[in-house]
Amino acid sequence: MENQIVYRFKNSLYINLTNRCPNLCSFCIKTKWNMDFDKYNLNLQGKEPSAREVLDALYSEMKKAPAEQIVFCGYGEPTLRLPVMLEICDDLKKNKYPGAIRLNTVGLSNMIWKKNIVPQLKGRIDQIYISLNSHIPAQWAKLVRPAAGYENGYESVVQFIKESIGNFDKVVVSTVGNIGVDTAAMKKFVENLGAEFYVREFLDKNE
Repeated sequence: MENQIVYRFKNSLYINLTNRCPNLCSFCIKTKWNMDFDKYNLNLQGKEPSAREVLDALYSEMKKAPAEQIVFCGYGEPTLRLPVMLEICDDLKKNKYPGAIRLNTVGLSNMIWKKNIVPQLKGRIDQIYISLNSHIPAQWAKLVRPAAGYENGYESVVQFIKESIGNFDKVVVSTVGNIGVDTAAMKKFVENLGAEFYVREFLDKNE
């Protein structure tokens, strides 16, 4: 099965920019599902696509059927490829793509780039979904299993959420259900920050 850089799920088009991620979450489906999703193979095998390759694939798919939104979300952290991501956004905006452009992220972007990248995202990204996964630092570390250099990344993620508030049409912070997180307490924490809260479904291919 050919590896997929753009794939359709429900009414949206998803962009698989990289398989790299600063986290190795205990609940991540990319390892459980052997890099497959739905009918797609998302294993890039180290061959990360250029902006032009992504845009060609996007426009080809949109000729077949419209997309309510375009989502940066594959089996990796999209902001690791920030310059490519921004180039794609600029092209979509220039060509007046009518839907929302959304980023799904683990929220470690400012730590990755050693600066606040929200100003670069503003005006390019419309919605941002941040996977915090726990509002308790020790539980965050246990669940997301950050790579070396990111062990103390919890505060950076929270700061990224704060920086995002008011700069995008929608800021959503999430966790996964059934992984031991007190979702009621986390909901209160997230809403106090000023973001929306969302509990993602725990996915298991055997179900």
